Amino acid sequence: MPSNTRPTLVLDLDGTLADTNRDLVPVLNRVIGAEGLQPVAFADIGHIVGLGAKKMIERAYEFRGVPLGNAKLDQLFDAFLSDYEQNMAVNTVLYDGVEGALERFANAGWQLAICTNKQEAMARKLVAELGVADYFAAIAGGNTFPVRKPDPRHLTGTVEQAGGNPARTVMVGDSITDISAARAASIPVVAVDFGYSDKPIREYSPDHVISHYDELWETVARIAANWV
Repeated sequence: MPSNTRPTLVLDLDGTLADTNRDLVPVLNRVIGAEGLQPVAFADIGHIVGLGAKKMIERAYEFRGVPLGNAKLDQLFDAFLSDYEQNMAVNTVLYDGVEGALERFANAGWQLAICTNKQEAMARKLVAELGVADYFAAIAGGNTFPVRKPDPRHLTGTVEQAGGNPARTVMVGDSITDISAARAASIPVVAVDFGYSDKPIREYSPDHVISHYDELWETVARIAANWV
């Protein structure tokens, strides 16, 4: 791919672009509550949001010490998606500075994309409801490809969908899932420290860490300065 390919910024969604736990955890608690389980707290479940709804349900059952078979998991997953589709933007908000950052990158000629383990249709709907869908050249969910993060092909497939080049791409995420995918794809990764990581994100050694989106432009510019 030619070196003049527009640079690409790929962002995770849950815990990176938007504070989706505000709606995901209440949906989870309604679904498991209908099965007689006690609700779980944000602190108990929030760090695995990036792995998708099925993992959240499994974790809730493990946390409560209740066995969960595959058939029941599939049933609860369907119930989760049905509820979440109607309630995904009740309390969810973009993190402070997100829209300004997206605007700056777009105006500077960057292609923007989302790579999330959330179901693609759900991701598209949420991004639209949050009012930022028009910024993104590609939105790839956990069911867009046969693989998903941390498999690097989810990330490189997203870049390809956006018309980008992995050699001129930066990933932004909030968890080991994002960092592992980027590392395996040889793509530099910037981590936000306010997302849903199970440990302080610096312990996973991303290339850079930011605490606010106001820091993203200069951080990415330092990475891009080394591109040929």
